[in-house]
Amino acid sequence: MLTLPPELYTAEQTRELDRLIIEQHHIPAGKLMARAGGVALQNIKHLWPLAKNIVIVCGSGNNGGDGYELARQALEKDFQVSLVEVGNTDKMSDETQAARKALLTTGHTVHRFEGTLPDGDVIVDALFGTGLDRPVSGLYADAIDAINQLTAIPVLSLDIPSGIHANSGCVLGSAVKATFTLSFIGLNSGLFTGDGPNYCGQICFDSLQAPISVYEQVQPAARRICLDDRAALLAPRERTAHKGRYGHLLVIGGDHGMAGAARIAAEAGARAGAGLITVATREVHAPGFNLTRPELMCHGVDNIDMLPALLHRANALTLGPGLGQTAWAKRLYSLALESELPMVVDADALNLLSQQPQHHDNWVLTPHPGEAARLLGCTTKQVQADRFAALQQLHERYGGVIILKGAGTLIFDGKLPAHLSTSGNPGMASGGMGDALAGIIGGLLAQGLQPIDAACLGVCLHGMAADKAAEQDGERGMLAMDLMPHLRHLVNLRY
Repeated sequence: MLTLPPELYTAEQTRELDRLIIEQHHIPAGKLMARAGGVALQNIKHLWPLAKNIVIVCGSGNNGGDGYELARQALEKDFQVSLVEVGNTDKMSDETQAARKALLTTGHTVHRFEGTLPDGDVIVDALFGTGLDRPVSGLYADAIDAINQLTAIPVLSLDIPSGIHANSGCVLGSAVKATFTLSFIGLNSGLFTGDGPNYCGQICFDSLQAPISVYEQVQPAARRICLDDRAALLAPRERTAHKGRYGHLLVIGGDHGMAGAARIAAEAGARAGAGLITVATREVHAPGFNLTRPELMCHGVDNIDMLPALLHRANALTLGPGLGQTAWAKRLYSLALESELPMVVDADALNLLSQQPQHHDNWVLTPHPGEAARLLGCTTKQVQADRFAALQQLHERYGGVIILKGAGTLIFDGKLPAHLSTSGNPGMASGGMGDALAGIIGGLLAQGLQPIDAACLGVCLHGMAADKAAEQDGERGMLAMDLMPHLRHLVNLRY
């Protein structure tokens, strides 16, 4: 098993990688299948060293060919193998037919799927590869259900869990719930976003000895981000530093009943390193902010005319946490956009934007799928069905940097490849987490980072802080403010 590379590809791009390997480097497809089978066997021996009985469920495509190769090589190593076929063997590619014939030549008996699967120590899912683009039905759907019903047996999916769309991560009717997924040659974007993370289990990767030159010829669809990518932006500060050098963030929000959203965003901006934080909120809320965080400068702006002076002193804005959609909120929102300061637009500010779309280059929009649907005038289901397509549509309509939140958060500034974050965990499904992200990114913008750098770094810090909080105390019951001590630690890792 090799370390996961950052590059992520569509199904079409991985097919192009295959073609280049075969045509430019004269490595036959059958040889790649043999390598895939051998690598799969190595992974089984590593992951489940006591396993002796392998159940392999093969489809009729090239993914099934990898399964046939695995079966043949496992038999040579004295494993017990039960191979179950699904689909029409007459429609196999030449390479898959050859792999099947090589297995049959050993005298081993294969079985047709008839609704149930035999017992084993490990199940290998070799039903569909990355080319699936329609809902699973018939015997294939029954085979997926049969795999998922054997919950006590670990499942290794080859390439991608069968039923998951390789590009979007969407479930095509039904999908295998894998314990591990072993990806070959190129990691697909659908492994890491949409429904993919819920079905893939732990992801392993092997390039099958693909020459490096083929990767130089295919631009990936996305790249996974990590803190090291932008670690230079968190370099140690000079000894003569002062607060004025690290920017002034203005957080605008906190209508009646929603003061906490602005409060969380403000502290997150401070913990991300902004030199000064001002909060523009309802008059009744301002005194309470200073009781729990006296470092914040809190101003009641029930009188809207007070906002321009605060905007004049700011270097960046976080607009929207707890803002509401009242007349007061709409006026604050309009004045903030007129300022043309670099800003994060979040929460209710996104809902206001959806009512009157605008296009700007210096903002970062942070919609979750529901907000993205409102911004695009479609349904949340449509957004989740193809998150990459939604991401591009959002950028075309609104400009700037788009952060489409969710499992496998996506970030896009109009330049390929897009960025994808794999940090974070289900504990973040609680109120205030989005406000924390908006504050972190705002704090980074205030320090002078470019919007794409602030977005990528902010998403990474946010998810990593949540992972640290989960590691310390668990996922259930995690609150946004639990991230703050971990956030402070992460922005200081280079000190």
